[in-house]
Amino acid sequence: MAFELPKLPYAYDALEPHIDARTMEIHHTKHHNGYTTKLNGAIQGTDLEDQSIEEILSGLDMGNGAVRNNGGGYYNHCLFWEVMSPNGGGNPSGELGDAINDAFGSFEDFKDKFSAAAGSRFGSGWAWLCVHKGGKLEICSTPNQDNPLMPGIGCEGYPILGLDVWEHAYYLNYQNRRPDYVAAFFSVINWDKVAEGYASNK
Repeated sequence: MAFELPKLPYAYDALEPHIDARTMEIHHTKHHNGYTTKLNGAIQGTDLEDQSIEEILSGLDMGNGAVRNNGGGYYNHCLFWEVMSPNGGGNPSGELGDAINDAFGSFEDFKDKFSAAAGSRFGSGWAWLCVHKGGKLEICSTPNQDNPLMPGIGCEGYPILGLDVWEHAYYLNYQNRRPDYVAAFFSVINWDKVAEGYASNK
């Protein structure tokens, strides 16, 4: 089964003013669509064709650049769209809120650490919040389209929140002001979706 570009759960302009409509449209229809198409081409005719994207990435031969880059790009963006919402922002509550306080001291400390991971990633990449079995949370970042599902990445949990810090994710609106984009991301985080990921994978 070929992978398909998912439809966004909101309109391209729904996250404004935090993320502009033109960036969202280009990001989804050009970048994510490109990763999807190239992933399908890379796995066509191989034993990866019948695997889920999680299976492909967790069992990945890291030397297979086509599947690593495009599989990562496909998965990462699928998660990225889902963890944002026009009704997002605020603070997480319940089990996830408690876990964040336990792991990082407070929500504000979590924001600082996550923002630092996103801001200090040199070049292109992602910042992640991951959950380990047992419920422990960890923040990390990865280069390019790598993610924590891949072997040997160094952040072995399951990703439940991801922030794209490639320039194409923010440059039209924020230019070189990545910290402003990272700060704006907190206004659109869909904490209900992140909490679902936490509950399902802890």
